[in-house]
Amino acid sequence: MIPLIKHIFVVFFFTYISYAVPPPSSKDAICQDTQLIIQGIFDYYYENNATFHQPYYWWEGGLAFNNIIENAYLCQNDTFDSLIQDALLKKSGKDFNYMPHDQIMVEANDDLGIWGMTLLTAAERNLSVPQNGTLGYKNIPNNWIYMADNVYKQMLHRWNNKTLSQSECGGGLRWQIYPWNNGYSYKNTISNAGMFQMAARLGRYFNDPEYLKQADEIFSWLRDVGFVNLNGNQTTVYDGANLESNCTDITELQWSYNFGMTLGGCAYMYNVTGSDYWFNATQSLWNGTRSRFFNEDRIMYESQCQASNTCNNDERAFKGLLSFMLEYTSFLVPALQSDIMSYMTPSANAAAGSCDGGFDKHSCGLNWFNATNDGYFGLGEQISALGAIQSLLGDSNDDLAKFNKIPQSTIDYLSILLQHKSNNEDTISNKKRDVNLMSKLINLEQQLQVEVLRRTKLEQKVEDLKHQLNSYKRKRNLIQHL
Repeated sequence: MIPLIKHIFVVFFFTYISYAVPPPSSKDAICQDTQLIIQGIFDYYYENNATFHQPYYWWEGGLAFNNIIENAYLCQNDTFDSLIQDALLKKSGKDFNYMPHDQIMVEANDDLGIWGMTLLTAAERNLSVPQNGTLGYKNIPNNWIYMADNVYKQMLHRWNNKTLSQSECGGGLRWQIYPWNNGYSYKNTISNAGMFQMAARLGRYFNDPEYLKQADEIFSWLRDVGFVNLNGNQTTVYDGANLESNCTDITELQWSYNFGMTLGGCAYMYNVTGSDYWFNATQSLWNGTRSRFFNEDRIMYESQCQASNTCNNDERAFKGLLSFMLEYTSFLVPALQSDIMSYMTPSANAAAGSCDGGFDKHSCGLNWFNATNDGYFGLGEQISALGAIQSLLGDSNDDLAKFNKIPQSTIDYLSILLQHKSNNEDTISNKKRDVNLMSKLINLEQQLQVEVLRRTKLEQKVEDLKHQLNSYKRKRNLIQHL
């Protein structure tokens, strides 16, 4: 790996300056590295249409912006904020549900899951929302969280609709939204894990146990159908299955982004509940990730395709999602932080080493083992290297935005709910205990309703005071102009 090098080429009448990506040895070095990598990402970007050019699909744009939003927060750099805001708004659709007109024929549930994740990151990292009327959009929500909720609600509608989802395989989302697209009869992990993670993050943000119960239901389905199998180092997360077989013909391909999305959802659930159930699930998924997607030198790789040089454009970006979710898991589940970072540190260094390719000398490669570019380059390689390198800065759990601290009654409610779930899994039968548990749940639900009502009243009072303040300001301005 080489330190920062400057090459100066005189071509015709201008000077071309090229920088190699140095080792990520400090925060300044990491932020310097990642700015170069982000510049490489935007080499593939059509700003006018807020899309990345072919052959890259729309989901990959969502992942790119997710990691760039995280970078802006970690490096406290607002260089790209207006570009990010512009892109998120242009693709929001007329109802702010991320069903834009130019994607409506091809958009799938996994695309929505990735963009929903990106919106949640924007909300949690306090990315500002454009002013109402920007780009001609009216009634722009004042927080990205409400757009994320719109995405989630339409996915939940499909989940609950027996015609769309529940008639085969005991539930679950289809991969595709529209019947004319190839894969409509396939139910896959990434679509359902994306919805699972969104439910967990929305539940944490809104302090709302209803989302968290939905997250638990989705994760239970992923396990029941056989897509997720928790077994320590042997944990498996398979790709999906066909409806025609009632999901019995499982496609046993294992991709890093499926592990990452599922792992992240479990980490959020543990962070909210403190439950042993969710800690054990997170730990098993991390153990499976560690054994499947890192080599003996603890360097990340896409094991399903990398060794055979068969990774397609989508698969070359998967490590970018896994890296992001490992960063978040490391601070959402502090007991795992040291172990996760002992793998992400050599991976980040190796990824930085691979970013010495191309004419610009900061194009990143697919294979990080040799800490130099392997001849591959593209959007996916840039996204993956960005996620891995900036993960070393990810220790900001306290700064993840949410409305309020989780009420104790919410924690108690979820703890009892999960205790009931665990008891059922262990086939322990005790009717009297179950009655007592349900009685406690009812009492806690009533407490929650009271707390929600109280919070609603306080929020209304705040809005009333804002209106009064604005009225006073207007009156003062009128008086000043008299």
